[in-house]
Amino acid sequence: MTIKIGDHLPEGALAEFIESATETCAIGPNTFQVADLTKGKKIAVFGLPGAFTPTCSAQHVPGYVKHAAELKAKGVDEIWCISVNDAFVMGAWGREQKATGVVRMFADGNATFSKALGLDADFSKFGMGTRSQRYSLLVEDGVVKQLNVELPGKFEVSNAETLLAQLG
Repeated sequence: MTIKIGDHLPEGALAEFIESATETCAIGPNTFQVADLTKGKKIAVFGLPGAFTPTCSAQHVPGYVKHAAELKAKGVDEIWCISVNDAFVMGAWGREQKATGVVRMFADGNATFSKALGLDADFSKFGMGTRSQRYSLLVEDGVVKQLNVELPGKFEVSNAETLLAQLG
């Protein structure tokens, strides 16, 4: 079953590569519970098939980096990118995309969270196994307020501009 507007995000964990140690996070991959991260926050989330892939690298992530200040001006606390890759890859991709400190690059290494959302996709014919569909959603305190899922092979509704327009 695919998540829909009004649903709570499913329980789950995502991993993030932390560049600089803090009191609560060590350098390297750290795992976070989605429910803890979304509590009391408005979060723009976008999911995509894979790090370093053409559309994801040329358009999807750069759009959210470019429009981050506008999203935050409309009340968004954080912007997340979720992909079925490991935290090391997501960290490297985030550095390459100049997303560090702007977009949180979360790894869903086994597609567990993507499957729980009902937004997983079979990319086996491309040698990539189970991946995420391309989507965006707006979450407020763990509840989905907007949901934009792309048709296979498309990039028309999950971009930062669409989510920005939905924020009014």
